[in-house]
Amino acid sequence: MAELTTVARPYAKAAFDFAIEHKAIAEWQDMLVFAAEVTRNDAIKGVLYSTTADDQLADLIINICGEQLNEHGQNLIKVLAANKRLTTLPEIAKLYAELKADYDKEVDVEVTSASALSDAQKGKLSVSLEQRLARKVKLNCNVDPALVAGVVIKAGDTVIDGSVKSKLNRLADALQA
Repeated sequence: MAELTTVARPYAKAAFDFAIEHKAIAEWQDMLVFAAEVTRNDAIKGVLYSTTADDQLADLIINICGEQLNEHGQNLIKVLAANKRLTTLPEIAKLYAELKADYDKEVDVEVTSASALSDAQKGKLSVSLEQRLARKVKLNCNVDPALVAGVVIKAGDTVIDGSVKSKLNRLADALQA
């Protein structure tokens, strides 16, 4: 997976830089997501791994995507096909979305709580996290009764574990030491 990311990163960065330059960030994200979904199709995957000529593969993807791709999106597909990188489109779309979120100063935050959070709690949590992370926050809330009480918050590489379960585990470790 790391190799796929390494291969996809320059394409995602180039597409993102081009999109910024042409003020078409959302349009490029839509094109990449659509093209990535096309390449995830089982029938298309089989063709991508076949011995079909690069220009024929590019034409196939472009024809399937139709009006979803503008001229520049079609050029990206042709470049990816010529370099035998069409299979990296899902990873390119993912990396592009990460670049866009960073550019927009947004972050997806996974919040796991022992019980469902009320709208007021979500609001307070969102405001606090926006101040702490200096970004717009999009909360994705889950419930895990095994936490006993409290919450576990994951934002990128940052993890804030305020659950009773982890506190009990730390106490047990301290008592056994």
